[in-house]
Amino acid sequence: MVKVREDYAVSGDGEVDIDRWVTHIAEQTYLENPDELRRACEKAARIDLEAYRADRLWTDGSSSFLTGLEMAQILAELHLDQASLVTAVLYRAVREERVSLEEIRLEFGDEVAGLINGVQQMAAISSVHHPLKGNVLGQSEGQLDNVRKMLVTMIDDVRVALIKLAERTSAIRAVKDVSEEKRMRVAREVFDIYAPLAHRLGIGHIKWELEDLSFRYLHSSAYKKIAKLLDEKRLDRESYIRRVIDTLQTELKASGIKGDLSGRAKHIYSIWRKMRRKGIDFSQVYDVRAVRILVPEVRDCYAALGIVHNLWRHIPNEFDDYIANPKENGYQSLHTAVIGPEGKVMEVQIRTHAMHEEAELGVCAHWLYKGTDTKNKSAGYDAKINWLRQVLEWQEELGDLSGLADHLKSDVASDRVYVFTPEGHVVDLPQGATPVDFAYRVHTEIGHACRGARVNSRIVPLTYPLKTGDQVFILTSNNQAPSRDWLNPSLGYIQTSRARAKVTHWFKLQDRDRNVADGRAILEDEFKRLSLFDIDLTKLAAKVNYQSADDMFAAVGAGDLRPTHVANVAQQLLEPKTEQLDLKLASSRKKPYDTESDIQILGVGKLKTQVAKCCKPLPGDAIGGYITVGRGVTVHRQDCLTFLNLQEFEPNRIIEVNWGGKPAAVYPVDIEIEAYDRSGLLRDITQVLSSSRSDVLSLNTFTNKDDNSATMMVTVEISSLEQLARLLAQIRNLPNIIDVRRKRG
Repeated sequence: MVKVREDYAVSGDGEVDIDRWVTHIAEQTYLENPDELRRACEKAARIDLEAYRADRLWTDGSSSFLTGLEMAQILAELHLDQASLVTAVLYRAVREERVSLEEIRLEFGDEVAGLINGVQQMAAISSVHHPLKGNVLGQSEGQLDNVRKMLVTMIDDVRVALIKLAERTSAIRAVKDVSEEKRMRVAREVFDIYAPLAHRLGIGHIKWELEDLSFRYLHSSAYKKIAKLLDEKRLDRESYIRRVIDTLQTELKASGIKGDLSGRAKHIYSIWRKMRRKGIDFSQVYDVRAVRILVPEVRDCYAALGIVHNLWRHIPNEFDDYIANPKENGYQSLHTAVIGPEGKVMEVQIRTHAMHEEAELGVCAHWLYKGTDTKNKSAGYDAKINWLRQVLEWQEELGDLSGLADHLKSDVASDRVYVFTPEGHVVDLPQGATPVDFAYRVHTEIGHACRGARVNSRIVPLTYPLKTGDQVFILTSNNQAPSRDWLNPSLGYIQTSRARAKVTHWFKLQDRDRNVADGRAILEDEFKRLSLFDIDLTKLAAKVNYQSADDMFAAVGAGDLRPTHVANVAQQLLEPKTEQLDLKLASSRKKPYDTESDIQILGVGKLKTQVAKCCKPLPGDAIGGYITVGRGVTVHRQDCLTFLNLQEFEPNRIIEVNWGGKPAAVYPVDIEIEAYDRSGLLRDITQVLSSSRSDVLSLNTFTNKDDNSATMMVTVEISSLEQLARLLAQIRNLPNIIDVRRKRG
């Protein structure tokens, strides 16, 4: 078997003693079934030995089995559950394709297999993040930002992130003896992505180690300089801290406070960052000399703070109360800087034992075990997970690094989605973006040739709105020609200006005759659907700023002029008294409510309103209405006690009311739909009507059993011609629809 380092439990011949190792792990975290972890170790060891004999070890000579043990050791220190430790032991064997995920699933269950699969998905981040190389999507910094955002949106189980952190911690520990290129690549990835993730999860001791080790390789001269300065003063500093601790311990005991005191190690990267941020020398870094006080209760923290300030003069502007105002990642502590004995400045941190566990273990501090209940987690844990699933801002912990501050000044926008290419690259798109937008984002030629899309291995329409975490594969044809329908906003193929510009440019390069013919066909179809006839095309062209009808058609065909805009102008050109003008102001009606007030009354017509004197609601308050006898509607705040009583005892007189001014005019429009009948047709059409926020006044369906066709007559309220065009386009895109058009009287 492969020889191991001395820090593992080893037998007399230098091999891993798995039984001793499992026993050691069980002393650090609860194991529901130690035999399962033992079986995982034995399996990983066998696989590793077979690879060793076949000369298939990593190029640097490392052992995937020992790496798995190291990962499991890190997770045990975080008090993670047994499934996480088993995953850590087996992960490398699966990733290196020495054993299949399905075999692991059969032998160790769905939970372990699911965790391994999740960590493998996160491994795609490493394939994207090449700080020393370019990538197919442009500059590496742009990709880096996408990677950070993508990282948290893809984590469904926080254990996946913790296992990946353990794997990267093991990797950065082992890079000392690898090639310079690999060492720099791993260090940059850890520094850019995983140290900030550890910080966000509140795992202090992992964060510090990742930062210091990656800083050691990325800025070796600065690291060595600070390390030397620390080493030169180490003995004096330790002696000084011992004297301070003795003094504090005596004072705390005299005040009846039981405190655990220790010197706090200052991390090299933290010192360098503070020197850079404040523009100071090493001698001016106050917390090189630092003491930590751990006490039982919060009240003891403030009592201890008073003792510290009574002993030594505190430095103004160097006090932070993170107990009253915790950091975003949940960190709590009191920080103060004082002028201690011999006139030397030192930092004192004061916190409870629970706060210290939170600071060191973060989200893992809430991973509690009681008996065999490995699923028992505190409310704090759930809050962490909810927070983790939100899109994160990374600027705080990286803001002082060269080149990253400007790039990360703005928060991660909540209206963005982050999707995978088939190769694992991350693409940043606006909310609502479609596969067509994705295709043009990857490459113009892929966009032109796009004919279909698979999302997560499933065929989807090209109007499908992409979601964060989707993996998108574009189906292409040899004929690289976009569809003119893509330029019609009513059809919903394109949501990004980038994709629209690419399609428009393509059509501009085509010959004029073809653009004229295509534009004419597009407008004729649009006019037909909207029942716009007998239009003077010469006048219409002039109204849209073109010299002739052919010029107008060419502009529509090339994508420079939107058909919905032309249809709207055509509507305005028609004589007001013709039968074709259904959308005229005279036929409009307004929503029924009191036009003399700022309160809309829904569903009761025009009623007098008055504000209740008991609660005096103001615009913006959540409100409800009560129909009085002879005095119209009284408007209350929804949390008003009187209103709550009225709701309970007279619910039939409670109505819905809303703040607001006069609503826009709406117009009744008849729509005729022809379709091949099918199950769910009416449901799909009503869903489109509902999502378009169009009120349905009537709906009639006629079914012909002979040819299996259906005709529907729908009367809806429309506020504009653009809204009508969008509604018709959405209905036309439904399966089995033959035709949909506005019906003239």
